[in-house]
Amino acid sequence: MTNLVHSLRYPMGLALALCVSFAGLSVSGEDDAKGDESAKWTTLFDGETLEGWEKVGRDDSKWEVVDGVIKGTGGVSMLVNTSGPYKNFRYRAEVKINDGGNSGVYFRTTRKPGFMDGYEAQVDSTHTDPIRTGSLYGFCHVYPQLVKPDTWFTYEIEVKDDNWRGRDMTRIKITVDGNELYEYMDFEKTYGPGHFAFQQHDPGSIVHIRKSEVMPLDD
Repeated sequence: MTNLVHSLRYPMGLALALCVSFAGLSVSGEDDAKGDESAKWTTLFDGETLEGWEKVGRDDSKWEVVDGVIKGTGGVSMLVNTSGPYKNFRYRAEVKINDGGNSGVYFRTTRKPGFMDGYEAQVDSTHTDPIRTGSLYGFCHVYPQLVKPDTWFTYEIEVKDDNWRGRDMTRIKITVDGNELYEYMDFEKTYGPGHFAFQQHDPGSIVHIRKSEVMPLDD
């Protein structure tokens, strides 16, 4: 198995906690196997406006819709979706980051988040931070470049509070472009139900988003 991921924040005795890697295994047929689920997805970005979204951060940070795509530039901020909170769900977003840029797809975050409030799926192809796209930041890190800069890719994230061998935990599955990378089991249940957000990391970063949608799952 290709060693793409490095797991953090787990007791040594919980090696299964863990960041279980499935790198390289395609799950592109998952939707077909589950039947027609298209009616269950809720679109959070209408393709025309930022209705349902709110900027939290510096005045010199800018979020706008250009040619049907959300574009984030300028200073530090977060673009937070005002619907929710969401607990168990499948979420997918289509994202692009510039060469040298850094961003993040946040979930189970607060309505007024900082960078440490909520889980973050990293968006980073060539930034000086070596933690790349596919990482669950601070928990499970991917270091090889999976997506080239200035290239659209699809993040899919599945989150569900669950139980493993009598222990409560939050199960987080990360998929990039149809390839399931790993499933992380957070026994600390670090973040409860919350919102989705995108990060504007720094003035050198330009992030684009053209899809954001959620499918709530049963508790």
